Amino acid sequence: MPICVHKGCEKSYDEKENNDQACLYHPLPPIFHEGLKGWQCCQRRVTTFDEFLTIAGCTRGRHTDQVTKPPENATTTSEIENLTPASKVATRVENGVEIYDSSPKISYTQTTPKTVTEPALVEKEPEEDDLSIPVSPGTTCKRSSCDKKYVDDTTSRGEGPDAECIYHSGTPVFHEGSKGWSCCSRKVLEFEEFLKIKGCKKGKHLFVGSGEEDSNEEIVQCRHDWYQTPTHIIMSIFAKKVDKQNSSIIFKEQELNADLKMPDGKRFKTTYPLYQLIDPKNSNFEILTTKVEIKLKKANGISWPSLKSDENLGITTTFGVQGGTATVGGKQYTLATDSPLYANKE
Repeated sequence: MPICVHKGCEKSYDEKENNDQACLYHPLPPIFHEGLKGWQCCQRRVTTFDEFLTIAGCTRGRHTDQVTKPPENATTTSEIENLTPASKVATRVENGVEIYDSSPKISYTQTTPKTVTEPALVEKEPEEDDLSIPVSPGTTCKRSSCDKKYVDDTTSRGEGPDAECIYHSGTPVFHEGSKGWSCCSRKVLEFEEFLKIKGCKKGKHLFVGSGEEDSNEEIVQCRHDWYQTPTHIIMSIFAKKVDKQNSSIIFKEQELNADLKMPDGKRFKTTYPLYQLIDPKNSNFEILTTKVEIKLKKANGISWPSLKSDENLGITTTFGVQGGTATVGGKQYTLATDSPLYANKE
């Protein structure tokens, strides 16, 4: 089956099922500016290269396996001939004929550049898997440029070819149009060629890591907010650039465990004792750019006066669309049928 060459798609497709809505891709080249990464055809910008690779396409069209060359930006001969006389400067006279150049020549004074000795970079020892930690089949290797998936210990951690990891130990470098990796010298101009640069290191795959805590890790506090509906508690933990692969949210019947890892060795780790029971199987979360959004499924349909069981209770949280702190504004609240207040309600 052919493989689509559109950026952001690159999927195998069947021409019989191809149509004008089959492909979701980026029609324009990528853009890297001041640490931000994205595509010229859409507005989303991210800070890490892994996030950049996951940006969904913004345009629908047909799959294709035909590569089209981008137009060259060089000035054509006709453009040069159409220069106005004012833009040309007579620079010399030869045999009575004035010779014109498109711009005046500039002379530079040659200087001897100073030799600056930079300290050698000390490369950290690559992290290795703790073989005692179980790995789920299908888990992708975490090393850059290696996309092999875990099959079993014999295949992925043995001595065969599938157990060898060829990867880049450095970080992507984009400078003045050239693209490459900090760990090797090869540089290319096209982003498509950058993605094809073969790894320069060999070793073992990294599926789960060492499991050891970072000694330079900084424990930080993150603000949270919440509101509720008759069926759910919707909670937000405000944390930027959370590492999706190494962070976790664990749901228990009356407890929520959050472990969020962020750049620069920062980590938010806490346990929320919940005010009421939840349904862990039907609760979920989503890690976004600036926050983690958590949706807790209530085990019963009553109002929660607070998110945590160890908080001082204030005004009972109600349902609606407007209101004060930790409410979404209704005028009614729901009581459990076994509540002492239930028998006295009007």
